[in-house]
Amino acid sequence: MGFKIAVVGATGNVGRELLNILNERNFPADEIVPLASKKSEGKDISFGEELTLKVKSLESFDFTGIDIALFSPGSDISKTYAPKAADSGAIVIDNTSYFRMDEDVPLIIPEVNIETMSNFSNRNIISNPNCSTIQMLVALKPLHDRAKIKRVIVSTYQSTSGAGKDSMDELFEHTKELYMNEHKDPVHFHKRIAFNIIPQIDSFLIDGSTKEEAKMVNETHKILDPDILISATCVRVPTFIGHAESINVEFYENIGEDEAREILEEAPGISVIDERKDGCYSTPLDCVGKDDTYVSRIRQDTTVASGLNIWVVADNLRKGAALNAVQIAEELIVRYLGHR
Repeated sequence: MGFKIAVVGATGNVGRELLNILNERNFPADEIVPLASKKSEGKDISFGEELTLKVKSLESFDFTGIDIALFSPGSDISKTYAPKAADSGAIVIDNTSYFRMDEDVPLIIPEVNIETMSNFSNRNIISNPNCSTIQMLVALKPLHDRAKIKRVIVSTYQSTSGAGKDSMDELFEHTKELYMNEHKDPVHFHKRIAFNIIPQIDSFLIDGSTKEEAKMVNETHKILDPDILISATCVRVPTFIGHAESINVEFYENIGEDEAREILEEAPGISVIDERKDGCYSTPLDCVGKDDTYVSRIRQDTTVASGLNIWVVADNLRKGAALNAVQIAEELIVRYLGHR
């Protein structure tokens, strides 16, 4: 006997990826219920190559009997419905930002801080970190375990899928129109994204940073170490899937590039592609559909006593969102719920 799983926001980019990954990993579920807004009720959605599921309306759904609810519908929806699901007995794994900084809600990356999952029963809610934070910390955790990190400077290159399907469509349509000497004003971005990069993700805060940048700082402090100094610049680039990050790390003690490479090669969830030859590094295109976080361009930073530069890419819809949530669910079953 398996578990009963609800996928909230099933028709979105991450929701569809959740369904794909549950199928790929043969998740121990007897029933999977896709949920979305009322306008999607009754639609068919694929689960694997042969099976389709009927989408049900979140507004009228009773979560009684659901074991695990995987949420990815947007913060406002999670704010309303995640507590209702949790109160009905479901354990919620929420991919939105709403609960991340709640002291009673564990914020989990399985490769980094799975031991903090034990607090899930406080609210029956577990939070999934931001996509850019996940891939950065998967790469930094094994290095931090060896030589404590003092400071991080990170610049991200984030794909349009991080802003949703409509944003991906805008990149596609505006690129096509430019080739036809046509022009449309941006709708989902503040400037044209086609053949451009935009140094703004989410809204600005009073200190000049954006909410996306603040997420990377605050979530790193909660997940890894509150004493790490972090400076982040988050940039939207004209790609469809896959986030990249250029990360400069300063340590309290010396760690050489060769030792760092060996540590990362042995760490869970990481693939190191790092030869000093043309093309021997990972790009966002290389990571699409892959589960690992890819690390390349490992090299010493000679401007500080103990510093490294690394290049990190990952599929933001998989490890940056859906896969991480499913991995949390798998750990939840093994550690607390037991196989049925």
